Amino acid sequence: MSERTPASHYFSDHRDQPAPKSAPKRLEVMVDGRSLELASDTGVFSHGHLDDGTALLIERGASPAPTASNLLDLGCGYGPVALALAVRAPSAKVWAVDVNPRAVELCAANAAANELGNVHTVQVDADPELSGLDPDVRFDAVWSNPPVRIGKAALHRLLLAALERLAPGGSAHLVVHKHLGSDSLQSWLNAHGHPTTRRLSRMGFRLLDIEAAP
Repeated sequence: MSERTPASHYFSDHRDQPAPKSAPKRLEVMVDGRSLELASDTGVFSHGHLDDGTALLIERGASPAPTASNLLDLGCGYGPVALALAVRAPSAKVWAVDVNPRAVELCAANAAANELGNVHTVQVDADPELSGLDPDVRFDAVWSNPPVRIGKAALHRLLLAALERLAPGGSAHLVVHKHLGSDSLQSWLNAHGHPTTRRLSRMGFRLLDIEAAP
């Protein structure tokens, strides 16, 4: 999440909040030479632009394996990461989840507009974590620009819920800014049995690669 991001963001709980007045904006995201046209809107993280952390995750983060079957974009927003995964892994099912109903609707519409039929959107509840997502599905990999501003305890529960869904040999890939606790999060993940390494740093953002617990 970018430092310019306000406290209300894509993984805030919107169940009991009225949707803000719509003000759609469009943007272009390039993925491996393909231009994706995305619509964003108010009340959804990174409205009207691609935030620096998500851009780094798309550009320099781990790519999905050719044999991947199920991939998870945790906190999909209007869908830049989910659609990038769908382009790079056309034979995989990309699960794009968010608690924000407007985000889920935008992500689904953006996938359809870009003819990416392998994106499957799901609105989930954050408490209990990820309820609403098929409990039998296991993911080959997870990608996320996680909602660190929900608080450390809530973030830890959310990440553990996702990591528990990893298939054997699976992995997760996060982007977190150093000023928002990337280094302490890396230490916490290692201490809780999820080997975590730093892929790279840029503009204060860390890309973290996480292995499934043994």
